[in-house]
Amino acid sequence: MTDTEICFLPAVRIVELIRSKQLSCRELMEIQLKQIEKVNPKVNAIVTLLQEKGLKDAEAADNLLVSGKPIGPLHGLPVTHKDLFLTKGIKTTFASPLFSDFVPNENSLIIERMQAAGIITIGKNNTPEFGAGSQTYNEVFGATLNPYDTTKTCGGSSGGAAVALACGMQHISDGSDTGGSLRNPANFCNVVGFRPSPGRVPVWPSEMGWDPISVHGPMARTVQDTALLLSVISGPDPRVPNSISESGTLFSQSLQKDFKGTKIAWSNNLGGLPVDPIVNSVLNEQRKTLENLGCTVIEDEPDFTNADKAFKIWRGWAREIGQGELLKNHRKDLKETLAWDIEQGVTLSGPDVGWAEAERMALFQRMHSFFKEYDYFICPVSQVPPFDIATKYITEIQNEKMETFIDWMKSCYYITLTGSPSISVPAGFTPSGLPIGMQIVGKYRDDFGVLQLAHAFEQVTEFWKTRPEVTQLK
Repeated sequence: MTDTEICFLPAVRIVELIRSKQLSCRELMEIQLKQIEKVNPKVNAIVTLLQEKGLKDAEAADNLLVSGKPIGPLHGLPVTHKDLFLTKGIKTTFASPLFSDFVPNENSLIIERMQAAGIITIGKNNTPEFGAGSQTYNEVFGATLNPYDTTKTCGGSSGGAAVALACGMQHISDGSDTGGSLRNPANFCNVVGFRPSPGRVPVWPSEMGWDPISVHGPMARTVQDTALLLSVISGPDPRVPNSISESGTLFSQSLQKDFKGTKIAWSNNLGGLPVDPIVNSVLNEQRKTLENLGCTVIEDEPDFTNADKAFKIWRGWAREIGQGELLKNHRKDLKETLAWDIEQGVTLSGPDVGWAEAERMALFQRMHSFFKEYDYFICPVSQVPPFDIATKYITEIQNEKMETFIDWMKSCYYITLTGSPSISVPAGFTPSGLPIGMQIVGKYRDDFGVLQLAHAFEQVTEFWKTRPEVTQLK
């Protein structure tokens, strides 16, 4: 195999080659570092890179393999982490000038679990400031570009992770998602982004132990690789009260399933949201794919009444808890949209939060009833295709004005509020070659079922195999 072929092999295949000693960890590390050197300057996905550490750790991983001692399921895979996650001894900036030189003395739990499974940390990837917004740019590292068209955005906030995957610079990625930050960049970059059920991947450290909105989760180029990573980062932690007790080994099982007789609700606009016709044109081509899998596809959607306002209250409350002190002491140093985001929480009253919780519960019950009739709900991930990199956020869709910098992401954050697991899986390209993803939403805590349908769809369509041209340029 060529170096390029190795860079784009599925992770499940790479770990097999390492275990069978057909590929050494050192060889893989050298190949990945060469790919990063070649491609990253064109897209700016990886913002901190530790080459010497990576090579040294790869040699140690090879020695462990030779020793015959037990190794983890991700042994030897080089990975950069989202720059919102704490990485012990490695710069973690949160994409903020206030933390441009911050080096934590502990790891986030998701990093602990990935490293325990054998990955080799080689750096950090780009994100918006404190993950605010689905466009990856900041004052510390600049913008990350879409590899399928470098004049366009890669989305966000896990934008650096999505681009690193799409460009063959790593095989798996971690990410986080409040209003679409795992799903939106995956959708824009032709990779897979999975938002698991809240508590499936415990979030630590965190000030909100029962947080129903923000989650950590996996990204990869294929659904099977996504499940592989989920198998090691999920599972309970006694420090996190909402963590799901089910073991991550569930996601090591085969994803194969017969979908004959499966009933799917299909929505072009989640009950009236403005959606660019190009998005629906691409997605509607795939209804027949699901039907050929044996599914019955019916146009329908849940009732999302008050989802917008309730989500924004929850988001604002979480922002104030997490970054309220920064607003008090450093408002002039925060980007305007982040400051606005935090301020939404500062002005909340107790009755505001109570109303939002009651509405969240009402939506949850409506989803419960909806899923008595359907097995899955499918809708657009994003309401627009990838847009110009100079556009900070979308202000209008189909002549409808967006009131805030996140309104164009309602198709994601409505789903967030339901508590259902959801995934963005590659579903095709616009006439100009820009990726479009399909959002598959599952029943309460049926994370495995969502992965199964996404896997079946991916096996038939194989859109993930279309590599961005930027990786072929000298």
